[in-house]
Amino acid sequence: MSWLKNLLGRLYAAYALILFISTMLIMLLPMWLVSLLPAPWNIRCFMTLGRAWMWIYMPLMFCPVYRKGKKYFKKGQPYIIVCNHNSMVDIPVTTYAIPSASKSLAKQSMAKIPVWGIMYKIGSVLVDRDDPESRKQSFLDMKEVLDMGVHMLLYPEGTRNKTDDPLKSFYDGAFSLAIDTGKPIMPAVLFNTRKILPSGKSFFAWPHRIDIHFLEPIETAGLTADDVPALKEQVFKIMWEHIEKMKEPATS
Repeated sequence: MSWLKNLLGRLYAAYALILFISTMLIMLLPMWLVSLLPAPWNIRCFMTLGRAWMWIYMPLMFCPVYRKGKKYFKKGQPYIIVCNHNSMVDIPVTTYAIPSASKSLAKQSMAKIPVWGIMYKIGSVLVDRDDPESRKQSFLDMKEVLDMGVHMLLYPEGTRNKTDDPLKSFYDGAFSLAIDTGKPIMPAVLFNTRKILPSGKSFFAWPHRIDIHFLEPIETAGLTADDVPALKEQVFKIMWEHIEKMKEPATS
């Protein structure tokens, strides 16, 4: 049966890609138009359109998204949302799941991709990780995003986790940003996105239910730069233990 699953997985991948491109082309014009609005309305309207897009797209690709912990979002409070990263599917899922405007940190090179790059420029803070000046500027840009009342979504593992462990080790950036701004950190844990796009398989996908759990925020007011390692370890432990606990997450 493995040859049949491989065939079906490639057909499904083609279907998901065609569906993504066709719906993206429909959304491109309205997203470009709202990008002309002044900040923060450009990102607020852009993410509203993005959530609507994913609200349609994810069920059509037979990957329903179930959320837990939406109650932790307080109106008017921007959070630094730190999320595990297992798959490229994580990006559309978080676009849908975060209930208000957010930006993520993305590689500057992504903005050069035709058509898709337009969306990256609006919905992301761009950074060239090999350029120290770009990294400094991205930190200032993220602070500005938070000052506008918009969430920052960060993947503290840096790159996709292709190991057998629940998480890879975290970088300091998200925790330095939280302490520097005094904004609370909200851990978020994604389940099953790696099952949709398994690592090591080219042009293969498989439909699966997705769960995302937002966990209780962690306050950072009053902490100093010396507290970054402890805060990072605290969040890492909370997320690791939640993943281990929720091997079979319940429907919310």
